[in-house]
This record gives sequence, C-alpha cells and structure tokens, in this order.
Amino acid sequence: MERSDKSDRPRVGLALSGGAARGIAHVGVLRALEENNIPIDAIAGASAGALIGGCYATGLSIERLEAMASTFRWRHTSRLAFSWLGLQSNAHMEKFLRKHLPVTRFEDLKIPFAAMVTDLQKGETIVFRDTGDLPFAIRASCCVPALYTPVRDREGRLLIDGGIVNNLPISQTRDLGADVVIAVDVNFDGVRFFDRPRTALGVLMRVFSAVEKIVSNQERDTADLMIAPKVGHIRWDQTRHSKELIKLGYESGLSAIDQIRKLIKDRAMAEEKMESMAV
Repeated sequence: MERSDKSDRPRVGLALSGGAARGIAHVGVLRALEENNIPIDAIAGASAGALIGGCYATGLSIERLEAMASTFRWRHTSRLAFSWLGLQSNAHMEKFLRKHLPVTRFEDLKIPFAAMVTDLQKGETIVFRDTGDLPFAIRASCCVPALYTPVRDREGRLLIDGGIVNNLPISQTRDLGADVVIAVDVNFDGVRFFDRPRTALGVLMRVFSAVEKIVSNQERDTADLMIAPKVGHIRWDQTRHSKELIKLGYESGLSAIDQIRKLIKDRAMAEEKMESMAV
C-alpha cells in the first residue's frame, strides 16, 4: 500500500463522513483501497470519519483498526457527566487514543489529516490539521451534542461534533493537497429499518443523522467520486454490527476500484497534457 508517497502522480484524498456506528464501514473501505494499491495521500473526516481516518493516518494497520472496531461499544468512550450541557463525557475516548495510537501529534502523522469540529457558540467549522494534539481533535469531532458535554479548548471555545456543520469535508480534503477526492458517505443509504428508536440514544442518533445528511448534500456533488456503503438497515447506535459494517464498507470500496483507477489515470493524462502545452 502507498501512503503519502506521491512521486509523479495525482494525489488521492478521502473525505470520510460522520455516522456514529455506521462509521465503522469506513474501515472496510480502507481495506479495499489498500488491498488494491490505491494510494491515500490525504484524509479529512468528521465525527466517526475523523475517528477512523485519524487512526489510519497515524500508521495504524487495517488489522488493528478492524480489531478495535469489532470490540467497540459506546460504554468504552463515555462516562456519566454531572453537567447541564450533556448526559455523558467522552473523555475516555481521548484517553483510549493516547494509549493505543502510535503517534498523537498532527506533525507526526503518516498521512496528512484534518478533523472537522464545530464551534458551538459561532456555529462554524473549525479545522484541526498540521499541528497540535490529535486525540483531543478526534474527541472534539466526535462530541455528539446533548449526549456528550462540549469540549473546551485552550482558547475557551466550546467544541462539538464536526458533522453538525461539515459532515462530508470534501473541500478540506482538497486543501490538504488532494487532486482526486473520494467521498465516503455512510448516511447516503438512508433509513431502511422500520422499528421505532428504543432508547433516548436511538432518538438522538436519528435526529443527528438527519442533520448530517442535509449538511452532506451541500458538498456531495463536488467530490470526484462518492462511495456509499449499503448500511441503511443498521441503526446509528448498533455498534454490535461492526463485522457486518466492515464487510459492507469493503464491498462498496471494491465496487469503486475501477472508477478510482480511471480517475487517477485521467487526471494524470490531463496534467501531462497541460505540462506539454506549457512547454
């Protein structure tokens, strides 16, 4: 697999959406790309996409990512919070990442990476990239409002889930230097289950996903290619479906390989033509 080693080819970037438990499908997509030697030169992610993308950008292997995803449960990332701002704190997520990631600074990443975070007070996107603390950025990007208490940074800003205002960070992936951007949207398949939410978390995840879908619609068409895993039958709180989610992500990634190769080839030919015309 090629990681951030451009040489004389177009740079390929991934924009990974949020989607709570459905974000586990990103792991399967990454495996499909890696097995087929699709280079990955930049990653931007929101919420679950920031979690998976950020871990991968550190150099964590697909096997390790799959093992982590297969055992992930909501209780592993949270604890009860005595706060009016949220039911729980996701501080455990940050601690877990510090313990298990090979590097914890943006400066040391194997692949350039950006995490989308929302400034709660201004309602604007904050992009964490290039320098700074990676586990903190990922935690903030995954801070689902109302469920988790907002995270406060050194500047005093209250930070919440990046998917609220920027769930499919295509333009931010291009800002990292990507010539070809592949968007992976785990919410595009919609809702194909008919049972009512059984828990408050289920209700919150359904509302939150609806917001993410609206936000994603605003940028989706600007990607060079979109991959949409068929995960609409799985609820956003069903982490126990991790193996199925990885499988579905893998299948959707495989189905896009030929298109991706064509995009890279066409971009390379276009660049060569422009260079020859400039001579």
